[in-house]
Amino acid sequence: MVYTDLNPPSRTLLGPGPTMAHPRVLRSMATPLLGYIDPEFHKIMDEVQELLRFVFQTSNNLTLPISGTGSAGMEASLCNFIEPGDHVVVGVNGFFGGRIAEIASRYGAEVSCIEKSWGQVFSPNEIESALSKKPTKMLALVHAETSTGALQPMDGIGEIAHRHDALLLLDTVTSLSGVPLKIDEWNVDIAYSASQKCLSCPPGMAPITISDRAVEIIRQRKSKVANWYLDLSLIEKYWSDSRQYHHTVPINLIYALREGLRMVQEEGLEARHSRHRSMAELLWSGLESLGFELHVTKEHRLPMLTTPVLYSKIDDAAIRNKLLDDYNIEIAGGFGPLAGKVWRIGLMGHSSRRENVVLLLAALGDLID
Repeated sequence: MVYTDLNPPSRTLLGPGPTMAHPRVLRSMATPLLGYIDPEFHKIMDEVQELLRFVFQTSNNLTLPISGTGSAGMEASLCNFIEPGDHVVVGVNGFFGGRIAEIASRYGAEVSCIEKSWGQVFSPNEIESALSKKPTKMLALVHAETSTGALQPMDGIGEIAHRHDALLLLDTVTSLSGVPLKIDEWNVDIAYSASQKCLSCPPGMAPITISDRAVEIIRQRKSKVANWYLDLSLIEKYWSDSRQYHHTVPINLIYALREGLRMVQEEGLEARHSRHRSMAELLWSGLESLGFELHVTKEHRLPMLTTPVLYSKIDDAAIRNKLLDDYNIEIAGGFGPLAGKVWRIGLMGHSSRRENVVLLLAALGDLID
């Protein structure tokens, strides 16, 4: 068999991720490789950490990208802090809250889930009640639930967690640089994200930031971290001044992440948040004019991921396939309790542009009529 050069179609990626990588990011990946011990590469690593602190809005010293996808960030955020028998409270209002609970249980945690219907969010009183039942090591919440399009309000949650002597873990995979995210102001102890959403980079890096309070928990562990590859006490030694080898990091993905973060800094966080919001409102208005209701109430709706409810005229798979085949546009269907009931339309990072919204709405109008 003869294998030809790669020539995949040029898609407009408007699903839940990966998003469209910015051309600058793609160009950065063609930069010549450096060795992981090269002093010039160490300078790049320092810049990535500085930019991550800016985007996370934190002064946390332990802020770095995990070599792996967002799920690696999720697992690192759990395995480093959980020891067998620890009590963990997880807010489950979508798929990714459920995944947090599953991973936590695999590391021996006693997991208590507080559950809401997919698309709803948790109130401070519900969280207070859950933490009041027994001593808790960690409270874990999903800030932007990609399975539903709901944005969890965070005002006061950190204070509640700390009052109960619990660490606050926040999944920011879809929210980082798309909506306000204030790690220090909100008293978030552990947060992880992913490169392929609002940062407009390829999948493969999972930014993570850890508070000094949480770092002390790692230092006081009674047992070794059960996952060697994701052991932050080892990884941080490579990302610190000592540069102790842990694993060979994906050099070109770090180049890409640096460029994506640099573009966030250039645009400015407030301007970037405003852009995501305005493009979302344009999409929402257009979908409503096509007869769609939106699954999440506007108060708690995520600008980067919209879930229109499918009505009887809509053939879910057929229209999504026609979008892909005829228009080169990718959107995603729902899953879990929302399977066949909603679409998931992403406007993240470089994908969050007026021309993409207008193209999608025009294509849907054509296919639905």
